[in-house]
Amino acid sequence: MYWKSLLATAVAVASTAEAATTLRFSCSQLVVERLDPLVNPGVTPSPHLHQVVGGNAFNSTMDYTVHDMPTTATCTSCTPIEDFSNYWTAVLFFRARNGTFRRVSTFGNELGFTAATGGQTVYYLTTGSGKVTAFKPGFRMTVGDPSFRTAAQIRKYPMLTFTCLQSSMTRSGATTDFPKGACPAGIMASVRFPTCWNGKDLDSPDHQSHTAYPQGGSCPSTHPVSVPQVFYETYWDTRPFNNKAEWPADGSQPFVWSFGDKSGYGHHADYVFGWKGDALQRAMDTNCNSDLFSNKINCPTLKVQTIEQANKCTQKVQVREDLDSWLTTLPGGMPVN
Repeated sequence: MYWKSLLATAVAVASTAEAATTLRFSCSQLVVERLDPLVNPGVTPSPHLHQVVGGNAFNSTMDYTVHDMPTTATCTSCTPIEDFSNYWTAVLFFRARNGTFRRVSTFGNELGFTAATGGQTVYYLTTGSGKVTAFKPGFRMTVGDPSFRTAAQIRKYPMLTFTCLQSSMTRSGATTDFPKGACPAGIMASVRFPTCWNGKDLDSPDHQSHTAYPQGGSCPSTHPVSVPQVFYETYWDTRPFNNKAEWPADGSQPFVWSFGDKSGYGHHADYVFGWKGDALQRAMDTNCNSDLFSNKINCPTLKVQTIEQANKCTQKVQVREDLDSWLTTLPGGMPVN
């Protein structure tokens, strides 16, 4: 019964007679640093800290016309070895009662990916209801808004959530703000990107307008092309910080995003497509999937590596700063609000 529930969570679509693609795989941590080639291209360092997985071509500027990821990268921290995409989010920090900050690490998804050195679980999902077009070289997008601080604002992005893990099996009780109590098995942050594309723009000024969520189960006429749903699950190891004697004196939750958000409503994520050749389209066309019992990708058309091999793909930090000590301010001096 549990595995059926997990599959329903992963696919999040109604029952269908047509085949669907449910690719689920591990991406180990590539690098943690202040770079953001989408929102702050060429800026070193970027204003706030990010945790990044995927191909090691990640850089401060990623113009695909001169920076072709599949040919520039020499490895990927994801298990499909033809996936040189980059996936990144902000970084979680614990703010202690005395006002100092400690970076929270990611850890391998305990549902099959414990061998991973942090990072994320990545999904590519389809409903199986018609043709799904893989992203094109140069495609990129973001979801969420780091300026949001209210429940009313986050209604624009209801598919950005947090789950307070009571155990590794927890898959209920998701909220759009940070959990209020201690989470015995950590906090899972989930991100689902839009699945409709306008069919022409690889990006847009706000990095979002060229994409849209379905309306009434179908893509709107302004964004008629169905694309795979990119879905991240990031496990944050908040377990070392569950002692409430170290939490703020007023009992409020102690976690804050690296851009200063203590509400959780500013949750956001970035994606740059970097699959080699037509690998992702082949996977979509053949309805590849991942076995939720063995955690193996059932997709003969894709080449895969082990998690242990993926762990070896890391990137040298370009922005050097102390990220592993107690800090008096967030990296970049970001204010908490």
